[in-house]
Amino acid sequence: MNARTEPAEAAAEPPDATARPALVRELLLVAGLFLVYKLGRQLATGDTANALHNARRVWDLERTLRLPHENAVQSALLHGDTLVHLANTYYATVHFPATLAFLVWLYLRRPAHYVWARRVLAVVTTAALVLPFTFPLAPPRMLTGDGLVDTARLYGPSVYGPPSSDHLSNQFAAMPSLHFGWALMVAVGLIVATRSRWRWLWLLHPLITLLVIVGTANHYWLDAIVATAMLGIALAVIHPPHRTATTAGRGAGRLAPRESVLAGAGR
Repeated sequence: MNARTEPAEAAAEPPDATARPALVRELLLVAGLFLVYKLGRQLATGDTANALHNARRVWDLERTLRLPHENAVQSALLHGDTLVHLANTYYATVHFPATLAFLVWLYLRRPAHYVWARRVLAVVTTAALVLPFTFPLAPPRMLTGDGLVDTARLYGPSVYGPPSSDHLSNQFAAMPSLHFGWALMVAVGLIVATRSRWRWLWLLHPLITLLVIVGTANHYWLDAIVATAMLGIALAVIHPPHRTATTAGRGAGRLAPRESVLAGAGR
């Protein structure tokens, strides 16, 4: 009497629980989010005196809290023209394209995570529009007596003109730093949505962004801290989707031992 065994059939992987949203609707939603962000900041053009007064208050508060001087980061950038030029270029060109590329990749490869990330970014961006109305804040490059310089104006490239004639942006909306908030969300979103052992390196993006926004004197440390707090609240309220077979289970079936089951017996 003998017995033969056959490998058990692998369980079918469940499909992604969330279908990809309609492309046209998503394009309109994301474009609308960017427009609201830009127009909202334009409407919140507070008066210069109040913005500069708040800037001095933030600067003094940072010193009371013993936060590092922004001057230390800028001094490191100013060791060479190439480094400071790269920092200015990073500030001017990476912010929007990196966030857009992040959303496009999630839309194509992780639609459930795309919906989650888009909601988080929308909440953070909308909340960030409130502060310029209630707390207009001039960036540190506009303060006198702090030893900082406007690196973009001196070394280029610059995305800002003189505040009095710059009608494309509100330069008195330094807090919170959406440059940093969005960069941090890009890193968090990619860490959550992927399983690569190297995914934690995405944290280099917000780290570099932080050094750039501080070193170019466009933001204070507190601008990034407030952005982090706002993002943390949004992430606590809007939970990411459960991992599916396309994320958490990828590779598990290949590594699992093949079980043998009794298929029958012969005489």
